[in-house]
Amino acid sequence: MRFTFTEEQEDIRAAVREFCEKEFDPELARELDKREEFPWDLYRKACKLGFIGIHFPEEYGGGGYGYVEAAIVAEEMCRADSTLGTALILADIGCDVILHFGTEEQKERYLSLVAGGRGLSAIALTEPARGSDLSARLDTRAVRDGDEWVINGVKTLITNAPVASFFITLCQTDMAVEPPYRGQTLFIVERDTPGLDVTKIGDKMGIRASLTGEVSYSDVRVPDDAIVGQLNKGFYHALAFLDESRVEIAAHAVGIAQGALDRALKYAKEREAFGRKLIEHQAIAHKLAEMATKIEAARLLVYKAAWALDQGKLDPALSSMCKTLAGRIAVEVCDEAVQILGGYGYVGDYDVERYYRDAKITEIYEGTKEIQLNTIAKFLAKTK
Repeated sequence: MRFTFTEEQEDIRAAVREFCEKEFDPELARELDKREEFPWDLYRKACKLGFIGIHFPEEYGGGGYGYVEAAIVAEEMCRADSTLGTALILADIGCDVILHFGTEEQKERYLSLVAGGRGLSAIALTEPARGSDLSARLDTRAVRDGDEWVINGVKTLITNAPVASFFITLCQTDMAVEPPYRGQTLFIVERDTPGLDVTKIGDKMGIRASLTGEVSYSDVRVPDDAIVGQLNKGFYHALAFLDESRVEIAAHAVGIAQGALDRALKYAKEREAFGRKLIEHQAIAHKLAEMATKIEAARLLVYKAAWALDQGKLDPALSSMCKTLAGRIAVEVCDEAVQILGGYGYVGDYDVERYYRDAKITEIYEGTKEIQLNTIAKFLAKTK
């Protein structure tokens, strides 16, 4: 049993950290947070260094690494800056569906597009009336018309929607089958397809440089070769994607927590109160000790889950466990970081205010913490 990274993995972590130290400007992060704009220049620089799509095969523009390396990138970037890091690690969201279930043509076209810095992806699963319940009969439907499919419906709260080049869209393709999730299919819809319209969702609590939008489909026509994976197997493909992406989101949460701890610790070592450094007060020292302990526990679970994926062991319960724990700890640690900084922690000039806002989403997207607990409980019930 090993609890250390390989030399190559350590080199990747050092390279990501060096990139962030050089390129991540706190003022830029605050400005993009206010303007709600995506960091295009940083994205393209990260692509050139191979950090975006690091787990894609090399023939599709990736680094040829695995999920452990992807988790390293996510943790380090979000540790360096929660706002910029989140935007970058979500640049390839949904691409794992194409990686695992797509055709060679789809992989060559879309994975290389994202990893090459030429366009972002989006995966459109959530509907206004459905939320996290993908098993219901979807309102977004695709009906065959000759050798094409006609899509109508609305998807909401879609990451990257305002800036994405294409949308991996889950549709109901069999309207009569029971249960309805057995009749769902994934389609790739390119941004310039007639009938597709995107509305930006603004004024979010956090992750404001990672843009979110609503996508509407009005008689959108796509060919048969736009299908990802098998017809009427989209629900299962989407679940497999979520089980993997939850691990990256958990690493993202660990990074945010560690970044908040870094800043709170630095402040506690510098700030004086009642004639002593804050860290010399037991109440503050104990907060910091508990924060560090929680982060380490979450980190171990995250990398165990990432390692399992690299061994070909897709474990939905483990993925849900690591996301549940890491998301909760990110929120708790950021809360304590704000508390340690006191009034300054509540002010936007200090990073922990932004980290706190950015942390909360890790308990919501890729399945809420309640959905994760349902998944864990389901698997526990099957355990003998």
